[in-house]
Amino acid sequence: MVVDFDPVAFHLFGWPVHWYGLMYLCGFLAAWWIGRLQLKRPAGRGWTAQMVDDMLFYGGLGVILGGRIGYVLFYNFGAFLDDPLMIFRIWQGGMSFHGGLLGVLAGLWYCHRKFGKGYFEIVDFAIPMIPLGLGFGRIGNFINGELWGKPTDLPWGMIFPAAGPEPRHPTPLYEALLEGLVLFVIVWIYSARPRPTMATSGVFAIGYGTFRILVEFVRLPDTHIGYLAFGWVTMGMVLSLPLVLAGIVLVWLAYRQPAMKEGKA
Repeated sequence: MVVDFDPVAFHLFGWPVHWYGLMYLCGFLAAWWIGRLQLKRPAGRGWTAQMVDDMLFYGGLGVILGGRIGYVLFYNFGAFLDDPLMIFRIWQGGMSFHGGLLGVLAGLWYCHRKFGKGYFEIVDFAIPMIPLGLGFGRIGNFINGELWGKPTDLPWGMIFPAAGPEPRHPTPLYEALLEGLVLFVIVWIYSARPRPTMATSGVFAIGYGTFRILVEFVRLPDTHIGYLAFGWVTMGMVLSLPLVLAGIVLVWLAYRQPAMKEGKA
């Protein structure tokens, strides 16, 4: 299969509507839907639909601002210095998960102050709303024909024209499956029962970081960055390893809480 899609889905009043933007819209709609389902679960006690909507607004703002700023800082600062306006051309691709995560955490901090709820209580509630959005974002990368993997002779190898004629690992699809669908199933099932504060956040961090590092072994790094060390360490690995470690610490701290020791959570 040749990955050669038109990045423009259609035109609206003469303006191009890109698939990448539509995938972000699908991600936000999925988050809204999961948020509504969350209200019916044990984690939804004390929450209202308006609170979920506010959280989606501030979290969504954090995704866009943090994701783009993070991409510029972590992956393409040189291009930004040459062309500062490139930071606004989101439809061309170039969003960083790690920057977006920091943006979401900042938005949820504002919600923590606004709602009067514990910070990790809010983050734990929001976690199941995130993975499907990540999956849709990776599908947007796939349609854009970017973030391709190493050459492969596996039957599902795909040709990315911008990378040459060789079949390659379709790494955006790997990430859509692992960081999107599989991670959603894990955190959704895990959070179905009452869990200690920080535990769901920790499970998400471990899961995302692990899946991202695994995919990075077959995903080629950005050409202007290359491998950082040993011919295989990528920026994605460097940014994801602390996430795994932080997740382990969060789960460890969560289950050391007195309520959990007494079996009351």
